[in-house]
Amino acid sequence: MFTPSRLTLARKRHRLTKKALAEQVDVTAHTILRYESGEIVPTDETLGKLSSVLRFPTEFFSEPDVDALPEDAASFRSMSTMSAKERDAALAAGSLAYLFADWIEQRFELPNLDLIDLEGDSPDVAAHSLREKWGLGEKPIKNMTQMLEFKGIRLFSMAESTMAVDAFSVWRGEQPYVFLNTMKSAERSRHDAAHELGHLILHKHGGPQGRRAEEEAEQFASSFLMPQADVEATIPRVHSLNQIIEAKKRWGVSVMSLIVRLGRLGILSEWQYRTFAIQATQAGYRKSEPFGLPRELSVVWQKVLTALWNERVTKEDIARQLYVPTEEIENLLFGIVGHRGTGASTELRPPLRLI
Repeated sequence: MFTPSRLTLARKRHRLTKKALAEQVDVTAHTILRYESGEIVPTDETLGKLSSVLRFPTEFFSEPDVDALPEDAASFRSMSTMSAKERDAALAAGSLAYLFADWIEQRFELPNLDLIDLEGDSPDVAAHSLREKWGLGEKPIKNMTQMLEFKGIRLFSMAESTMAVDAFSVWRGEQPYVFLNTMKSAERSRHDAAHELGHLILHKHGGPQGRRAEEEAEQFASSFLMPQADVEATIPRVHSLNQIIEAKKRWGVSVMSLIVRLGRLGILSEWQYRTFAIQATQAGYRKSEPFGLPRELSVVWQKVLTALWNERVTKEDIARQLYVPTEEIENLLFGIVGHRGTGASTELRPPLRLI
């Protein structure tokens, strides 16, 4: 048995064109096309070569179809700077996350979804409404990752080795997923998480697309992370960039994010906004953050891995059961090391409840 869509997934995960893959396994690009269309099935010898080049076990290619993430179903933030290969590789990682999530949810009760559909609301109103629903008031959010996870959003990391892929989000039926690039600073990742949260509650049913949708999600993130009343009470007047650098610690945001927020709220004049933005750029704050925060890690996946380890199940065991490389599992879990071992029994056990 051979599943063509899995070959496509593995090829795209490694950012290979059909021609590039064909050259490495000594067949023609047209042959790869026929494999992926299901017209023909690779021989055992060719399948072995495909497995070696793509670093997926041969068994991976004979399992059932994997849910694919359609390009138009995922909200990407940097479409203008992202290549098709980068986009496809990120979407392929999303499909592998689906495999992992399905495996986990057969064994654990993960947090239930606690989200509201605010399509049609302005970004500022939506941010206020969601804060009110979650009982956050105007206070700063200490840990975005933990909050989203325990509100039922499936949060995964991406190790894409590119700055072009910020983050993306997608609805899979009634379950939202968010993917964050671990190459970003902790402050940027927090902002990206809030940005994708904006897409999930403002654009679930489509709505605005392209630039307008990104602007709405960006405004939501700014308002959600830095509530107007709290900002105005904390920093009603600004005299220097150092004042902004000190103040940004309160909300766990980047210097540039706070400058933009202060400008939007009218706390900065247009001249001040331009001046501080130039000063921040010259100081290198668009690439590295002063007084940077430690990176937020997944709490849910840490709990899951710990519980599995108590059952003598390692990430290597999970990878073997899913027929995927172990590094693909690790890439999705925010670099959580977990435990390594010989991997005793991996037989199915009663579900483990995660609260």
